[in-house]
Amino acid sequence: MTEPGIMIVDDEKNIRLTMSQALASLGYEISTAVNGEDALKQLAEKEFRLILLDLKMPGMNGLDVLRQVVEQRPDIRVIIVSAHGTVENAVEATKLGAVDFIQKPFAPKEIRQLVQEVLDRDKLEAEQTHNYDTHLALTKRCINLRHFEAAMEHAKQSIGFDPARPEAFNLLGVLYEIQGDREEGMKNYRVALDLDPSYQPAWRNLRRPKESGKDQQNTDLG
Repeated sequence: MTEPGIMIVDDEKNIRLTMSQALASLGYEISTAVNGEDALKQLAEKEFRLILLDLKMPGMNGLDVLRQVVEQRPDIRVIIVSAHGTVENAVEATKLGAVDFIQKPFAPKEIRQLVQEVLDRDKLEAEQTHNYDTHLALTKRCINLRHFEAAMEHAKQSIGFDPARPEAFNLLGVLYEIQGDREEGMKNYRVALDLDPSYQPAWRNLRRPKESGKDQQNTDLG
């Protein structure tokens, strides 16, 4: 499974290059988008942990992009990149859900340090607040949004918190079936039933006729 990466959204090529080079040492895959439309297209195709988002761009501006990111993927952290004169908009962006902002011009060291701080803060918050039930809820949400890699990760983290409960194994089975691995899906449904023979969603998934990959409509998420 690919580790979620970082996306840089800016219409200025030099800014994209500078930030990409500054963040390369952090070890994440770096993607770049030239405008808001490009960013949303990539968001639908790949998993991201963090987005660096320029506010002022031709076409769809940063605030419009931020609103859609917050609505579609509230688990992704967004840092606003603002030019001189747009600080008020940057403050507005934090009210909408951005976690921080930085003003141009900035040194590569500054952007690298801010990104590392946000990622560390996010990790600490996750360790403090996430538990079996929150990861289970995030698994279902990601499945409904068709973000299957993120869903798989949350399901596995649920199991890590409590391997004695059946719900996450059932969801993991659903995700393996979506990937086309019916056999692995069946194994996880059986594990769920071994843990709780009365757990009906796993029974229904075991008895359901085989369907094709991501077109499955009748899986029981529990």
